[in-house]
Parts: sequence; C-alpha cells; structure tokens
Amino acid sequence: MVLVPSAQIPGVYHRKIGDIVVTALSDGYLDGTVEVMQNIAPADATKMLTDKFRPGRRTSVNCYLVYSAGRLALIETGSGDYLMPTAGKLQQNLKAAGVNPADIEAVILTHMHPDHSAGLANPKTGEKFFPNAELIVHENEPRHWGDDGAMSRADERARKLYFAAAREQMAPYHNQMRTFDKATEVFPGIRSIPLHGHTPGHSGYMIESGGKSLLIWGDIIHVPEVQVPRPEVTMAFDTDPHAAAATRKRTFDMVATDRQLVAGMHVHFPGFAHLVKSGDGYLMLPEPWDQGFGN
Repeated sequence: MVLVPSAQIPGVYHRKIGDIVVTALSDGYLDGTVEVMQNIAPADATKMLTDKFRPGRRTSVNCYLVYSAGRLALIETGSGDYLMPTAGKLQQNLKAAGVNPADIEAVILTHMHPDHSAGLANPKTGEKFFPNAELIVHENEPRHWGDDGAMSRADERARKLYFAAAREQMAPYHNQMRTFDKATEVFPGIRSIPLHGHTPGHSGYMIESGGKSLLIWGDIIHVPEVQVPRPEVTMAFDTDPHAAAATRKRTFDMVATDRQLVAGMHVHFPGFAHLVKSGDGYLMLPEPWDQGFGN
C-alpha cells in the first residue's frame, strides 16, 4: 500500500552570507482577517489577495538561526503555545535541523510581540527553552511592555497577548538579558538596525560577511501582497502606525536602491527576497530555492 503524504517536510532552509550560514526555520503560519489592515478598504485588501491566489490573510511566521564565528544565535522564537495550533513549530524544526537548543548562545529579538518572543519559555513551568542563551533586544521593548501605564491604556486582548505575555516570557531570562539603544554589533557578524514604529524598539539585523549581506527586517511587512504595492497600509497592532508606515517606506527605498537581500518574519517561507521599484511603488521578488547552497 502506498502511503499518501499528509504533512509538509520540515520547514528548514539554509542560505550562505559569505562565511556565515543563515538557516530559516518555519514556526508555522497564522490565519486572520483583513479587517486588521488600516488605510485600505477590506474589499480592496481581499481583492489584492485573491488576485495573487492567496487564501485570505495567511501569515508565515519565520525564525532564523545564524552560524557565525563558530557560534550560534537565533533570531526570533516564534509563537510557542500562545496563538494558533498552526504555529509554534519552532522546536520541532530545530530538531529537524539537528540543533540542540542548549547550543544556542544568543536569542535575538526584533521585538516582543507573541509571534516573535512567546517561544522563549514554557509559560506553565517558567522553564527556558534556550537554557544557555543570552536574550538580546532593544531597550525600548522591555521598557514599553513592562510599563504599567501603557498596559492600563491597552485593550484586554493587548494586555494579555502583548504586555502580559512579554513579561511572562522575559522573566526567566532576567539574569541573562542584554539590551542596546542604538545600532551596534550584537553578535559576531550581526549588527542591529533601528526600524522603530511597529513597536517602540522594533529592530532589524544586518548580517555581513565576505562582502555579502542580508537584512533581516522583522515586521516591516505582515501581508506582502498588500503592503509591498501599498506601503501606507498599516496594521491594527502597530504601536505607532504613522511611524511604522514611514519606516516601511524608508526601508523599501533603501533596500531597492542598494539591491539589498532581505529576509522577513512574515515574508512567505523561507522569506528571502529582493525589492525593486515598479512605477510609483515596489515589487517583491522572492529568491529562488538555491540548490547550490551558495556555490
């Protein structure tokens, strides 16, 4: 009897950046409504997705391992058990990639929304999933999510999923946390890039080696089919929508002008792409699967 596949193969993809190897790991995906998109009519957003053959607002959730200078870092931790059962797959894909979480020396976050930081620890036991890792994040993130005043002004969903979850996930790492306040090298070959707006400390990370580079830009976009051609479209969960849109437009212009390779947490897996100018807007060109692994 022939067994019919019932699931995809593990979400693991390797990419060389000079002497550094970046491994994309899928945490799964999240489905949602178009109503969370702002500055666009829901019908228009739906049509843009339909025109691109997309099943509604299905959002890829990606994390990235960085092998550099004989050391190992992880950028983002995925959703853990906080969101939908279609996400929270990071640990099984780490195992598929042959990685022991105890070997990860640094966990670097672009920001502290639950689809990025909720995979740090077990919320039931407080056990760290990365026992030997230093947690690295912009100083505005713990400051903002730890602000009782800001929490009191948020709605109930945000208080639970953003503020409470961030505090819960940070707590086990309180003695192993390092923050930064400006562009700086946070790990060998990894330099932080301020991209504030989506959250107060939202940051990208430039990976550079051997004359090659990759910008992991975090949540510059959530819905590529909509926000690439219409960068003014913001999300209900942007802390500062105006600043998020301005940062997106500035980043788009930079990466298009510089022909900069990018990777994003919500660019369809494995998430590597280029942006080019197209008329008055932009076009995203996903990078083809590299069978040669950089050779």
